[in-house]
Amino acid sequence: MAELENPNVMPNLITFLSSLLQKLAESNDVNRRFKAQKVSVFHGLSRPTISIQNYLDRIYKYANCSPCCFIVAYVYLDRFAQRQPSLPINSFNVHRLLITSVMVAWIFCLDWVSS
Repeated sequence: MAELENPNVMPNLITFLSSLLQKLAESNDVNRRFKAQKVSVFHGLSRPTISIQNYLDRIYKYANCSPCCFIVAYVYLDRFAQRQPSLPINSFNVHRLLITSVMVAWIFCLDWVSS
């Protein structure tokens, strides 16, 4: 656990996760032209102006989540993408899915630590 106390862990983790999500969203934006995709309640009418990197930085700054929380949130997003192939993560829904997965992961991590 000592490696998680390193002050460089969170910036590196946020950079890594934002890069993964950015590439995934861009890839699915391109694939959108070739495959039919459903629209969900997580879709916005336009792309948010804030980058995924800045969005994760803000979540970390104001929610004070641990590295574990962000990793669990990414696992949730990955499972969502695998189980809902007709609702791919793209630039119109990535921010809303991200904040939802972080919130659920934060609750999971709190329950896990307190038990």
